[in-house]
Amino acid sequence: MSDDQDGDADRREAAVHADRRAAATRPDPGGAATHADFVETATHADFVETATHADQVETAAPAEPGAAAAIVTAARQLAEAEGWPAVTPRRLAERAGVDLGVFYRCFADRDAVLAAVAVRGFAELAAALTAARSAADGPRRAWSAVVSGYLDFAYANPEVYDAMLAHTPDLTLGADRAPVTPAAAFAQLRAAVAPLAAGRDPDTLAELGWSLLHGVVMLTRGGRLRPEAQEQREEMIATRLLEPPVAPAPRRGKVPGRSGGGAL
Repeated sequence: MSDDQDGDADRREAAVHADRRAAATRPDPGGAATHADFVETATHADFVETATHADQVETAAPAEPGAAAAIVTAARQLAEAEGWPAVTPRRLAERAGVDLGVFYRCFADRDAVLAAVAVRGFAELAAALTAARSAADGPRRAWSAVVSGYLDFAYANPEVYDAMLAHTPDLTLGADRAPVTPAAAFAQLRAAVAPLAAGRDPDTLAELGWSLLHGVVMLTRGGRLRPEAQEQREEMIATRLLEPPVAPAPRRGKVPGRSGGGAL
């Protein structure tokens, strides 16, 4: 690829993503199967395995898995340091210590690398949520723990998070040939919120919870919400908003056997 073509690609990307999100305000904390299938069968080890070399959107050349993994790591580091518009095939090849020909034998283009970063990010998120849910003090506390784990991951890895949820529309639940990692991450959200369902559809409740979390992350990063209320917002999502509705008290009727309709 010529320097002019590389520059054109950079400019197109910059035009789409010119307004990078603001830095995180939270401190850095150091597809055919159903959701229920993932909850029952996925393990922490499965997520870690998926996060390494095996599931990079089927883009890495089998002959050069080490180079492909190095390119994905370089893309993640460069994006977190300078933003996705700075990530180009030439710069990735340089940072990964491979020549440009090796890059193109591993990945079709820059977008394929971005998708591989996203897949790895979903796997890491799924592992983090699994660990948070396992450490929770009982099933009904699992959602609170998962909320904290999700927000910690999102704020600590803003560009990876954007790769997962802003720049890769093909990594959608239910999409044909979508990698398992997005569904695995969602399965952990579903498993955490299921004890709160109380007759409500767990999938829908998990989608609502995910939407709340994602909205808070993006609005907070964009500086659109009051900083002083951040902890209160997160506490409400974790402990109040998805709790089962309280059943109304029975209406007080007439006293049996009395005339005149006197109510208790």
